[in-house]
Amino acid sequence: MGSLAEPTPETSDRKPLGIGLIEHIKGTKISFKTHQVIVLILTFLAYASYHATRKTTSIVKSTLDPEASDVSLKFIPWRKTYLHEPAENRKLSWKLGDGWAPFNGSDGTSLLGELDVAFLSVYAFGMYFSGHLGDRLDLRIVLTVGMIGTGLFTSLFGVGYWGNIHSYYYYLIVQMLAGLFQSTGWPSVVAVVGKWFGKSKRGLIMGIWNAHTSVGNITGSLVASALLSYGWGWSFVVPGLMIAFLGLVVFFFLPVSPESVGADREEEDELHSPKKIGEEVTEPLLRPETPVKEKAVGFIEAWKIPGVAPFALCLFFSKLVAYTFLYWLPFYITHTAIDGKYLSSSAAGNLSTLFDVGGVVGGILAGHISDRLDARAITAASFMYCAIPALFFYRSYGNISLILNIVLMFITGMFVNGPYALITTAVSADLGTHSSLKGNSRALATVTAIIDGTGSIGAAIGPLITGYISATSWSAVFTMLMAAALIAGLLLTRLVVAEVTAKLAESGSQGRQQSRSPSVTIEEV
Repeated sequence: MGSLAEPTPETSDRKPLGIGLIEHIKGTKISFKTHQVIVLILTFLAYASYHATRKTTSIVKSTLDPEASDVSLKFIPWRKTYLHEPAENRKLSWKLGDGWAPFNGSDGTSLLGELDVAFLSVYAFGMYFSGHLGDRLDLRIVLTVGMIGTGLFTSLFGVGYWGNIHSYYYYLIVQMLAGLFQSTGWPSVVAVVGKWFGKSKRGLIMGIWNAHTSVGNITGSLVASALLSYGWGWSFVVPGLMIAFLGLVVFFFLPVSPESVGADREEEDELHSPKKIGEEVTEPLLRPETPVKEKAVGFIEAWKIPGVAPFALCLFFSKLVAYTFLYWLPFYITHTAIDGKYLSSSAAGNLSTLFDVGGVVGGILAGHISDRLDARAITAASFMYCAIPALFFYRSYGNISLILNIVLMFITGMFVNGPYALITTAVSADLGTHSSLKGNSRALATVTAIIDGTGSIGAAIGPLITGYISATSWSAVFTMLMAAALIAGLLLTRLVVAEVTAKLAESGSQGRQQSRSPSVTIEEV
């Protein structure tokens, strides 16, 4: 361990005040295992709160732009269904008013799409810098500032409701600043978790942990939907206050690394099992005990790590699909007749949460499968290919009945979010500690930021294109999403071939070893 004056993240981080207070009250140090539990819980809640604030825009869209329903009614079968509905049902989509200028005009859908792309563009751009800073500064401070800043600007968007603000540029600037602060979240939480947990079963552990994305989306949807009737501003202010409060909790209680709190990793390893587990299960993802001063990995150098570029480009198209659903699914549901009926904004918001429930299952399943097969690329590509028919069936048959819509939405969420969750967690952690780095522990946040930042560019493009072409045809939107899923899978082809080749070589090697000792096999039989 270096001196306190040494400007490395591991040694410059100070013990959080809350951790120190707990230890003072207990009279003993907190165990390594307890620190791990604290890290998992706090990072889970932190990133769930990021997604909760991010989800609110999609819930409020049909309230800000109710007149866009006219687009859906241009289709003759839908128009007939709509006109035969009772008056009270026909007004559900915009019962809270006539929209909110400037989003209630003929170009309202396009303006909302531009807000999404502005937010996500700044988010993607800021991600690269956040990862760079995360490997050089105190991650706890970076995360706290990001969460409080996100809460502030999310709330300011909602303040436009009470301030009677109708300037498009006000909402544009607020969304862009919110995106900048949001970009601090992912590189920080992945880097912190990476410092505390080893490689074994990383896919399963991170698949479960990555449920924070879907939990955040579900929470944001339910909170925003429940508050719509009190005024759409509350749908932004309450999630904003929630993330700001959690930012303070992170500041006081999040231990960034074992070294920052004096946790003894070796002592914990010996307690649970001797050297065998130490080699395989609790092998540290990073090796902070190395006395050498490590130089943070540069941006270009991180791009050159084997596997970073193909997975980053795959995530570009994977997030394009996932974020199109994140921002437009509730809007799509309100403008699609399901079993001949249109749902209200709040009902559509609640229904859309099932996509995220499927995402939780998909993330865990993808992580578990990739651990069992020891094949991240094969798993991610397979899920992306399966997402193509899932998208087709949801678009083609999701309007037949509510039950069928729910089932198909769940399946689509599982296949769309599975690879997205796998790449942004276990794959990023694997590549951030790649053997080519020779044990350098100061690359994880940078690699994570490169992969997720590149993915976020796709996340910005998808909702933007959807904002324009959905006014003409939702079928065209789904065609775009299916094409993106196909490209995402194809981009991993080289890695898939490499993994299959390695598996075949491994099987052949085992077969040769068994053939050399046939007598043993015969005796056992």
